[in-house]
Amino acid sequence: MECIAEGSPPPQYQWYHNKDPLPPAIQSCLKIPCVTTADRGRYSCRVYNIFNELWSDEVHVSIGPGSCDSWPENLVLPPPMPGLATDKVALLIGNMNYQHHRQLRAPMADVHELTNLLRQLDFKVVSLLDLNWQEMRSAVTEFLLLLDRGVYGLLYFAGHGYENYGSSFMVPIDAPASYTSEHCLRVQDVLQRMQERQTGLNVFLLDMCRKRNLNDAIIPQPGPMKVTANIVFGYATCVDAEAYEVNKDDLTNGIFMSFLKQRLLEDEKVTVMLDRVAEDMGHCEITRGRQALELRSNLSERRALTDLIQSSSCPVTTCARNLQWSIAHVLPDSRCLEFDCGVRVQLGFAAEFSNIMIIYTRIVEKPSNIISCSALLSDFSEDFHMDLKLTNQQSPREAGSWLLSMDSACVPTLYTRFSALQKLKKELTFNVCLHYRYNSMDDEVREKQMVSVGKPLVAKLNLHEPRMPHCLSATYSSCEPHSFSLPDSSFSPEQLNSRLPTSESQSLTSACLACYSKPGEYPDAHCPRRANLPEESISPEYLQMDATLPLQLNANRMHSPLENLSFQFHTKQNFHSV
Repeated sequence: MECIAEGSPPPQYQWYHNKDPLPPAIQSCLKIPCVTTADRGRYSCRVYNIFNELWSDEVHVSIGPGSCDSWPENLVLPPPMPGLATDKVALLIGNMNYQHHRQLRAPMADVHELTNLLRQLDFKVVSLLDLNWQEMRSAVTEFLLLLDRGVYGLLYFAGHGYENYGSSFMVPIDAPASYTSEHCLRVQDVLQRMQERQTGLNVFLLDMCRKRNLNDAIIPQPGPMKVTANIVFGYATCVDAEAYEVNKDDLTNGIFMSFLKQRLLEDEKVTVMLDRVAEDMGHCEITRGRQALELRSNLSERRALTDLIQSSSCPVTTCARNLQWSIAHVLPDSRCLEFDCGVRVQLGFAAEFSNIMIIYTRIVEKPSNIISCSALLSDFSEDFHMDLKLTNQQSPREAGSWLLSMDSACVPTLYTRFSALQKLKKELTFNVCLHYRYNSMDDEVREKQMVSVGKPLVAKLNLHEPRMPHCLSATYSSCEPHSFSLPDSSFSPEQLNSRLPTSESQSLTSACLACYSKPGEYPDAHCPRRANLPEESISPEYLQMDATLPLQLNANRMHSPLENLSFQFHTKQNFHSV
């Protein structure tokens, strides 16, 4: 973009993006060489000298799937070779905390488990928890930007859902009590948009109920599907049946993920791998006759999730895709704050999911005449809701994180968990309040420093904002066999719950299950692999994973290590799950 002005003395320029100044943009021409969706928005230029200033008209820049075509229709490129992918991308959504429906427990553990496994297979993974309708739509649009010719695309959803007239619907957390397709996302519409990106493989893993929604009498009118032989649907349960989760502990897997995680890393055709998962589920006494995996596929080639990635025929597209993915996974740099009293406080950052960040603080230096000292976070950004009960806690679990654990030998540290970062509209700011007391004084002294960490992780994508209109309706919404079992005696009738929202439950006597009535009634790893890594600042000595899954959870995210502070994210082997 260019802005031209004349004056005496010669005018100076300052460009603005969404009314915030761009520090390096002080020339008449604004050029952004590597564009991502974080660059969309409103642009304007202020021109000024010592006598006057003027503002240019504001222009709106849109960036999305319809902005340009990566592959012109007249460009003929050879298809990817069987057994090779141009890239591998996954979008994982877990909805737990529903506003008007039964709360779920397993999606957090399920998404975390699948994230770990897919990263071992070199997938670029975006993992999100608790999205509303707009955020789910925007997340799918961002996911489509990562797809292109020959890319393997995988969509996983864990949460409430239903199926009407052959169409599957994913229920966002803000769906009303008597929801219809207008409040949900239709899976087949997502498939249609994926086909437009000429993907090499489309995999859908839907861990949700497929009961009929009697509140929804709308018959979906889907657009025309392309004839492709690269589609795989793995449903956690059959048509008109529930999908269950075990409420055994605070962290637990759903039934589907409990078996899927045993097979996902096997070097087999996707359909073969899922068939084996179905067989394993069939040997489980507790779900036999009540939940069975259903596989639908038209896959005509041997394509596996373990396929290697070949270099793309279009390096510019590959670079743009890598950059687009990486902007949603950058954490703030670790930093030290120095206070007037001589105390130094260190802030560190870790990503639990793509939209959940943990800040941990510790005192790294204090004068000898100070006998007690603590650093607390307070005064968070006004546009960002924080549960104050989960701030400045002495353990990750007290802060709401069940995945992060601290080494007992570490220096005392306080934890604050920031969830739902996709709702952040401005930069995340907070105060670090230092409380200390000198050995010669009884009164406590306080100092404050304000800290801004920008828009971390997925907050940069502004998922809360509507996207450009598209051809999208409002309703789119190695283990041996039998090595894993679920003994009947392990669970009580209250421990196994379906992912169908409801107000009442009834026991299924022989299987010790709790299933639920129609929707709308509820009131108001055997071969370690190198991870697909961007440029990172993480050091293995600061982020230690379990030996069975080395460096899995955060291998794809930038992390700022804290000196002499070791922590780890639990893998599912430590979850006391089914």
